[in-house]
Order: sequence, then structure tokens, then C-alpha cells
Amino acid sequence: MAKSDEKHFVWEIKNFSSERCYSISVMVGDCKWRVVAGPKGCKEDYLFLYLEVADFQLLPYGWRRHVKFLFSIVNQLSQNLAVREVTQQWFDQNAPIWGFEEMIPLAELNAKDSGVLVDGDLIILARVQVLEVIGTLDESIQSNGLLNKTQEFLGTLNESIQSNGLLNQTREVEEIIDVNGFQVLPSQAESVRRIFEKHPDIAVGVQVKNQHLRTTLMNFLVNVIETMCQSLRELSNEDLVEVDIALTYLKNARFKVDWLEKKLDQVKENKEKELSGLVKLQEIEQQLHDLMHKCETKKSEVLSIGAPLKFDDVV
Repeated sequence: MAKSDEKHFVWEIKNFSSERCYSISVMVGDCKWRVVAGPKGCKEDYLFLYLEVADFQLLPYGWRRHVKFLFSIVNQLSQNLAVREVTQQWFDQNAPIWGFEEMIPLAELNAKDSGVLVDGDLIILARVQVLEVIGTLDESIQSNGLLNKTQEFLGTLNESIQSNGLLNQTREVEEIIDVNGFQVLPSQAESVRRIFEKHPDIAVGVQVKNQHLRTTLMNFLVNVIETMCQSLRELSNEDLVEVDIALTYLKNARFKVDWLEKKLDQVKENKEKELSGLVKLQEIEQQLHDLMHKCETKKSEVLSIGAPLKFDDVV
């Protein structure tokens, strides 16, 4: 299916250091994309920049995206571009990430008065254009073999993690913590512990053995819960549909998430109440506005009638 969607965004990295970092996810086309940055990638003396499909776990088996993307690093002292790179690539389940291993030499990046790194801050401009889409999420939902496709997806992702060095590289972290047999980031450890404390049997049926894949699934679960923890104003109906789909994938991976489905039903119900309440509130506000206007008009009439007569009005 041919399609063309494009989006520009600016990523300002505060206190840039030796740690790998990720931009916020941006929706372009029918999926979310993010930029991955860090020093000492495949080329130790260069800064690397990669473009990654942030939610590729949700896409159907066999998906592909033909994308043209451009990265620019801003010279903050002159407002010119210090470096600019552009390319076109096919992203798929075996390669959900592509980019530039030698974006800029670290010596140039850290050079005094270069304008690239100012007070520890780095500014990156990105342009992502989706040229062609093969395999959409809707197609996956509408197909009769959702469970089979999910199992195929898990198997393919497992093979990808084992064979694709670049994906392994972007997923590696300096420190991991084991929580009930799942290796997670330190920032997620407490959340995962709390999940197992309240739902100790949540993963008893999970048969996946590969630690990379188990980490991906647990990260998926935590992200679903964090999404549901947003305020109703922040949660769109599209977000709730995506959470519903995500729970289907987790169930097919044998996670026990019936309690989470009940919470989702509550959130959906509250969302409907909020929307209907907002409509009612707007109606009341309009009625109040009309009443206030009528009140002011009547007040003016009464004050006019009660005003004292002037001398000329009497004689």
C-alpha cells in the first residue's frame, strides 16, 4: 500500500554524556518513531544516530516501511547545520532500526567553541518521511489468525534479537536487574516488583526462554500500565484501542492480564463519563452565559426605571 507521511521535529538533549539516549516517540504514518543517539557505537570515535520504529512489537508479521529520513546537528553559535545526513531504507521486523554510525567525530563534537555541544546540550533536527507501507495494524486485527500471527511475531523477534547485532547493540544497557526471572532496567525494577507483589502468577504460563525477548515483553507490559496511568485528558480513544490490542498480544504470550483488562474497562467507562460530562458542562456553561446576559439586560432596565428624574423632566 503506497502512502506518504512526513514529520519534522527538534530533539534537544540536555547534559549529553556517554549514555545512550532516546528521543520521545513521534507518530509518523501509522506507527511511532524515535531517534537513538550515543557516542562510541560501532565506530568508537564517532557519535551515532539511528532511527527506530518505537512500537514495532505492535505491527503485524511481515510488516515493512520504506522511509526517507534526515538528521542534522545544529551549530548553536551560528544557527547553521554542523552536519547533515540523509538516506532511504526499508525497515522491517528483522531491521527495525537504521542510521548513521559516523554522524560526527567526537573530537569535533567536544571541541571548544565548535558550537555543537554548548553547556552540555546537543540539538538534533530530524525529518522522517514514510514513503511506502506494507502490513498495517488494522490488517493484523482483521485477520482470522491473530494468535498464530502473534506467535510468528514472537518467534521472528526472537530470531532477530539473536542474529541482528545492531538491534542487540541498541538494546544493551550497562546495568540490568533480575526481577522474578525478567531482566529489566533499573528505572523499571520497582514497577516490575510491584506488579509481581500484587499479581504473583502473572507470568507462570509464559514459555518464552530468551532473556532479550522476556525483557521486551515485560517492558511492553510496564508501558501499557504507564499509559493507563495517564490522566483521562491525556488519553485519547486511539490510545485506549492501542492498549486493548497490546493486551491481546500479552495474553497470546501467556501473561495473565485479566485484572488489567478489568482496569481498562473501568478507564474506558470513566473516559465515556468524562466526555459526556464535558458535553453537559458545556451546555450548563452556555445556559449560564445566556442567563448572565439576560440578568445584565434586566438589571440595566431596572436601573433605568429607578433612576431619579431630572429637573427638566418634571417641569
